[in-house]
Amino acid sequence: MKTTIVVTSINPPTPAVVALAEGAAARGQDFWVIGDQKGPARFELPGARFVPLAEQQALDFAYCRIAPARHYARKNVGYLLAIQAGADALVETDDDNLPREGFWAPRTEQVQAARCERPGWLNVYRYFSASGVWPRGLPLTEVQALPPALGPEEPGLLCPIQQGLADENPDVDAIYRLTAPLPLRFEPRGPVALRGAWSPFNSQNTTWFPRSWPLLYLPYHCSFRMTDIWRSFVAQRLAYLNGWHVLYHGATVWQDRNAHDLMRDFEEEIPGYLHNERIRAALEALALPAGEPALPQALRQCYRCLVDLGVVGAAELPLLEAWLQDLADLQARAGGAAPRSPL
Repeated sequence: MKTTIVVTSINPPTPAVVALAEGAAARGQDFWVIGDQKGPARFELPGARFVPLAEQQALDFAYCRIAPARHYARKNVGYLLAIQAGADALVETDDDNLPREGFWAPRTEQVQAARCERPGWLNVYRYFSASGVWPRGLPLTEVQALPPALGPEEPGLLCPIQQGLADENPDVDAIYRLTAPLPLRFEPRGPVALRGAWSPFNSQNTTWFPRSWPLLYLPYHCSFRMTDIWRSFVAQRLAYLNGWHVLYHGATVWQDRNAHDLMRDFEEEIPGYLHNERIRAALEALALPAGEPALPQALRQCYRCLVDLGVVGAAELPLLEAWLQDLADLQARAGGAAPRSPL
């Protein structure tokens, strides 16, 4: 199985990126680093395939010709490149997440895990910590709620989306960072597979398998701090619709966090604090087509819903359409011939 790592960065090679490049090279894995308008003029790192903005815009993807610059959602280009180059599993992370040895363990779509099936919100971090920590994107009304007890692990659970945790500076919101102590290490516990429960997941240590690839799409026209969180809500809605589980497992990276203005993060997170419950309710209320071939249509309906709610701008819809067309073209090409070199 070909595992591919995708990162976007506006920095020179960070210690995390160097470690990822070295680990990927040692294991024969592809490692894509997607640049943006702001960033180094040169990025030379053995084991990494750096793609600057000008090179992205020249790619044979409709999406690349219309996607805005200066945004984390440039990562969408990396997903397309990884898929085009024949990835069997796509692992996304960030340029400040350093891999532990467990990060390089083989990944499988079917997993043995404890299962939690229930409606409503769930603070999945409480399965891995007694500290009261909660994930970015969880409504503040839910942070004190304890999750239900888990039963024994079950084999063979289908988990096409798998969220790994991050130690030291985990993915928490600005309110937690401003009011609670860090660093934090999660406890080494077994994985948990959710179905029906809503718990945000991020883009910092996340594995995707081919059946889930339409759900990789990150939106541009929304709050920067909500792009991966609102993607996760759409992905969970469609995963559960199709009988999949979403897996959460222990930390296989630790974060040496890049500099952040916490009050600016707080400002960017306000749309989530105010609207995440509305988004969940609206997505749950949609009548969506089931089945993996219907994922693109269901995805369109979900984003039209977010546009109608006023949390995502209408300019997102043509970007999503270009992304889906590019993905369909790649999948059709891969079905008839070996993947061609993207660069």
